[in-house]
Amino acid sequence: MSWTDDRVELLRRLWQEGRSASQIAAELAGGVTRNAVIGKIHRLGLSGRGQPTSTVKRQRRTAVAATPAPRKPRMHPVAGALALDTIEDVEMLPVVQHKNAVVVPIAKRLPIEKLTEHTCKWPIGDPGHSDFHFCGHQSLEGLPYCEYHAGVAYQTPDPRRRAKRAHA
Repeated sequence: MSWTDDRVELLRRLWQEGRSASQIAAELAGGVTRNAVIGKIHRLGLSGRGQPTSTVKRQRRTAVAATPAPRKPRMHPVAGALALDTIEDVEMLPVVQHKNAVVVPIAKRLPIEKLTEHTCKWPIGDPGHSDFHFCGHQSLEGLPYCEYHAGVAYQTPDPRRRAKRAHA
């Protein structure tokens, strides 16, 4: 297949009409693939189109902006001529902690041999190191983890992802 002047002109016209690369390839026939059309479009510099392919334009949803926390000026730790009076453009993020955070006491750090049906089997550390262990707290009924680790492991899906999956 060769790109003759007539084929290039037809390609330009169809592209400006808003046809897809697949539609153009079918129209050109003679062994022209969609990828060949896309390559030629880029080499010709035809990235923009004359008209949109759809007359209905999508509207983007704008996220509701959260009210930012008030910023507190902080003192710079450097003293002397290089010190700044305050740093006002630094946004401080709040530290989020789980309401039922579990601190694993040393007595509960269990090796794999000591795990039972009623102990939390959340692994802690690197299995290649000697201090690797499991949580060992009381597990929830029917689950392998304690309340805290079950909350980490079994998170409810984001409603937006669930809706996106339903439409696919």
